[in-house]
This record gives sequence, C-alpha cells and structure tokens, in this order.
Amino acid sequence: MVKRLFIAEKPSVAQEFARILGVNARRGDGYLESDDTVVTWCVGHLVTMSYPEAYDEALKKWDFATLPFLPEHFLYEVIPNVRKQFQTVSSLLNREDVDTIYVCTDSGREGEYIYRLVDQMANVPDTKKKLRVWIDSQTEEEIQRGIREAKPMAEYDNLSHSAYLRAKEDYLMGINFSRALSLKYGYWLNQNVQDQKWTSVSVGRVMTCVLGMVVTREWEIRKFVKTPFYRVLGTFELDQKHFPGEWKAVEGSKYFDSPALYKENGFKEKETALALIDSLMNPQPVSCMIESVEKKKEKKNPPLLFNLAELQNLSSKLFKISPDETLAVVQELYEKKLVTYPRTDARVLSSAVAKEIGKNLRGLQGYEQAAPHLPYISQNQTYKGLEKTRYVNDKQITDHYAIIPTGQGLGALRTLAPTQAKMYEVIVRRFLSIFYPPAVYQKLSVVVKAGVERFFTSAKVLVEEGFLPVNQYSFTKKKPPAETESGRGGTGEEEENGEEDTGVDAEELRELLGKLKKGMEVNLKECRIKEGETSPPKRYNSGSIILAMENAGQLIEDEELRAQIKGSGIGTSATRAEILKKLFNISYLELNKKSQIITPTMKGELVCSIVRYSMPAMLSPKLTASWEKGLSGVAEGTITEAEYQKKLEDFVRKLVGQVKAEDNRGKLNSYFQLASAHYKAPKKKRQKKGAGVKEK
Repeated sequence: MVKRLFIAEKPSVAQEFARILGVNARRGDGYLESDDTVVTWCVGHLVTMSYPEAYDEALKKWDFATLPFLPEHFLYEVIPNVRKQFQTVSSLLNREDVDTIYVCTDSGREGEYIYRLVDQMANVPDTKKKLRVWIDSQTEEEIQRGIREAKPMAEYDNLSHSAYLRAKEDYLMGINFSRALSLKYGYWLNQNVQDQKWTSVSVGRVMTCVLGMVVTREWEIRKFVKTPFYRVLGTFELDQKHFPGEWKAVEGSKYFDSPALYKENGFKEKETALALIDSLMNPQPVSCMIESVEKKKEKKNPPLLFNLAELQNLSSKLFKISPDETLAVVQELYEKKLVTYPRTDARVLSSAVAKEIGKNLRGLQGYEQAAPHLPYISQNQTYKGLEKTRYVNDKQITDHYAIIPTGQGLGALRTLAPTQAKMYEVIVRRFLSIFYPPAVYQKLSVVVKAGVERFFTSAKVLVEEGFLPVNQYSFTKKKPPAETESGRGGTGEEEENGEEDTGVDAEELRELLGKLKKGMEVNLKECRIKEGETSPPKRYNSGSIILAMENAGQLIEDEELRAQIKGSGIGTSATRAEILKKLFNISYLELNKKSQIITPTMKGELVCSIVRYSMPAMLSPKLTASWEKGLSGVAEGTITEAEYQKKLEDFVRKLVGQVKAEDNRGKLNSYFQLASAHYKAPKKKRQKKGAGVKEK
C-alpha cells in the first residue's frame, strides 16, 4: 500500500498532526505510522553549511591569502548531534511505499530552509509528489485546512531561494569579515581586553549593525551636555478662581524669533526670563483678556494588533523579559493552540480571516478575562464589516497575519505558567479592543493675551471610554490613560519630577476653562520661572531595540508611523531575538535583567570601533535593511537568485579588499584612550604563550 509522509519541524507538532490524522497504530524510532500514513519530524535544523576546511583542509588556517572565500558550490553536512534523526527522516523520505510527502515545517522562510536542506541532503527523488502545508495556527481546523489546500513545493521555490541566499549571505559575511578583521586587529583587540581569553573579531550582517546602534547611542549619551532653559508660567484670576498658563513667543511677542529663546516657550538665560516677568508685572500687572477659546473632541483608536516586535516591546515593559524569552512564551501558546503563528511582521488580519472572525470570538466565551467584553461585541455585531476597517489589509501581509487568539485550546489555560497566562491575556485584550469604538476626549484650549505677550492653557477629559476598559489588564493596577489631563504644553525634553502642580483640580480647571469666552478680561496674579534642562537620549532596552531593528535603526514609537514604513527592517521577526541573544552570549552587549536596559561592553565597543574604521558599511542600518529587502524581492520573484548572489559576492570582495589595504591601528589606539575611561579596568590575566593571531 502506498503511503503519505508528513514531516514537521518539531516532535510536539508532529504528534499533533498524528493525532488529527489518526496515526496511532505503531510508533517507530523517530516516527509514527499507520496503515496509510507516516508522521516524522526534524528537531529544528538537521543540516547546516560546512566550514571552509570541508572544502580544503588548508582553509582551516586563517590567512589573508585565502580571502575572500567565495565557493562556487556550497557544501552542507548533517549536524552531528542530530544525525540519528536525520537518518530516520532520510530513510522515510526515500521509502519506496511513500509516494506523497507533506512538508509541515513552520510556515516561513526558516521552516522552508529546514526542509529543503533535508530534502537536498537525503537526495529525495523528484518523482515523489511533494506538497507544502501552510498554516497560521495549530488548531485542528487549521491543520486540516492546510493539508486539504496543500500546494506543490515548486510554488515556494522563490521563498526557498531567499532562504538559501540569506544563509549564504550570513555565512560569507561572517566568515570573510570575521577572519579578515581578526587577522588584522585580533591581536590589538586582545591586548586591550585583558580580562578575556583570546577571542576573534566576530562580525555578522545584522548582529554588527545592531551592535553599532547600541554603541552609537552610548556615545550620544556620553557626549551630551545638559542645557538649562527657563519657562515663564502665569496664574490668572476670574471671579476669584485661578487657572494656569504658559508663555510662548508666538508672532507679535517682543521675543518672537529672538536668539535668546530656547525653542518657543523658554529662554536660554534666567535673566531674560526675569526681564519678561518684570515687563508683565511691574509697576503693575498688564491688562489681560481671553483672545480665543477652542473646544474640540479628540478620538483615540484601538491600537493595531500585535506582530512579534510589538509583543516583544510590550513584554519588555510589562514583564521585564527579553525578546527571546517573549518568543519562547508565545511559541508555547501557539503550540498549545491558544494563539496564531507568532513569527509575523503583520499587525493586521487578512480579509479571509476577518470573514470568519466570529469563530475566534465565540471560542473565547469560556475565558474569564474575555467574558465581560463579549456581550457588547455580540449585541452590537461589531465583528461584521471588520474587513472594511484598518485592522484588515491583505497588502500588508506577507507570510502570516497578526497574532490573535484562536478561541481554542482553553483547556490548556490551567497548565500555563504565570507569564504565559499574562501574555495570553494581553493578546486577547488587544484582539477584543478592535471591536470597540475609539475613546473620545473633550479638549479645551485657551489663549490669554497679556499686553503683547500670550499665555496658553488647556485641559482634556475623557468623555467616552470606548475600548480603554478592554485593555485594562487584570494583573496590574495601572489604569489606561482615562483620567483628566491638563497642562500648558512643553518641550518634551525637560527633566522634571512628575506633572507640574498647578494647585487646581483637573476637573475644576476644565469647568473653569469651559466658562471662559473670547473677550473676557482676566487678571494676571502671578508670574514665575520654571527651570528645566535638556535630557540625553535614552538607552535602548530589550523592547525598544526590537522596534528600532524593525524600523531600520529608528526608534519610532508612534504606531501609525511604524505601520507606514513597515518592510524596511533589520533582520526579521523570526531572527531578531536570536541575534540579540548572541550579542549577549559573546559579551558584546550586556542586558540588565531587572530594567531590561542594554549597554555595550568594553569588548563590544572595541569590536564596533574596528568595524567603524575598517568597513563602516556594516554599521549602516539602511544598508542592512536593504539586504533584507533584497531577500524579500527574491522571495517575491522581483529579483533573481543570480542577481542577488553577484551583488553579495561583489560586496564581500570590496570590504575584504578594504581591510587588506588599510591599517587603522593609530585611529583605534586613540579611540581606545577615549572609550576606556568609561569602563572599569579589568584584572590582568596572563595570556597563554602562542595564543592569538599574529598581526599581518
């Protein structure tokens, strides 16, 4: 009897496929089998690229004469510690009674690469029918759909080309650039990092760019000089009630466009601020009147759904966990069928999913945290027409849509660890919020004319909660931004302890401002100086660095803007956490687990300096993002594999040539003198005789 073979990426996923397919007749060593079906699995990668010495034993020695290393044909080998499972998988793929192979590895570039390498190494004949199962969750319904709609593997050839090129790119850049820089500057590095055993200069396409982002931010902080500035605040009176205002140098002001200004609402020198106050208060306060009153409503929409980067950023803040820990948690939720595929860049749903979204909602009825919010959605049928909203956009989806709850697997909730349970709640609440209306604020803005000068004040109060209560987590007392807000504006750069205390209750202020009419006379009772100072840039934390990687080196906190420039990132949702983890493991960066703040180590900073002087292109976020965009072009079929390969090899030749031609040790010594002042001197350890790579 001919059989069909299903191959998954992990044993746990294979077992779920086997359960759904009814494969429980007998268990082999590394596979499950019934009369007509066999299910087996990889354990992540089974095959990898060979090191240079596999091409020629002489290449084991690092030597400039053998660089650049650009093989015409790449070699691959089975990873030793998983050889047994590879042999099992290989024999099953080539069994004569297996005529159809269903590829069920993770639905993405990396999952595609894992199977293609196995297929290549096992020499699986093309006479066998090979079908690709592409799914968005681990639910029984989705797995059955994926099997039913499986497409020929050939339809994913461009994705496969992209996967192979990504691996070749990382391999060629890593080996050539690490060897070249180690040969040239390895001795210098180890001379100056004396608390380490000898180490090479490790360089990677994405890793080095991220290191550069962190080091650059650190130097911005070190070079920052705080600048004091002085704001002028006024207190006005109407019918024995008081309200605050902040002076700004708008057109008509004596100080409009004055070089004495620090921005429009402050002065560089305290004396200038005092002079303004004197002109307003002496010999008596100037006459004041209400020049304008503006009332308007502001809406705040529910945020877009989670992609992996957004979830990693929020988890850093909420749970103080790193991106790789976040990925591990959400992967577990995925494998328990609770949420959809986590390694996604999309923050929207597909139109096909939107039409069936009622199933997800109905499935959440048994979830305690969702139950209070479902009746509103059901009664108002807000799930209908979802495909017409900003939360659905087929054009913004590449491999997978946003992370949402499946509405299934709720029985597994009892087995979740605390962080897993909290993260599931976060995902569910974000999902439910898109079926609720915006929050609505009433904003009042008042301008007071004081002689030729003007003061500004405003108040904002929540009038319709909309989606805000849905996003109130059960595990934190922190409330969503629903309280009344008041203020005068500001630079956004001053360091102050909390909000400015106006001495006026926010609700009273709103009511008072609401009574003000244009042309009313008010009294200026007091003017005072509020001193502030500029603050340095913030260090990256484990969440904000992920956002910066997603947006080509820019820390863009505005979610609308992030959505607009999607697709220009460094690395992918599947790789960013692992890249950061590697930088921590090789001691180029340090992570404060309590605060999740990231800082460079002395070693990391010196490696960054070597790269900056020798091959600065490797530190460019835009260039790194362009490589990733090129890989997407290969996957989409707009760039050929040959075109990309040529561009890659030319780039490697050029940068290796630069390293060979230049000697930057003079610049590096100067840099070391500057950088070392910021690190504690390590205890010296004697270097073993003969260790290291000699200078060339």
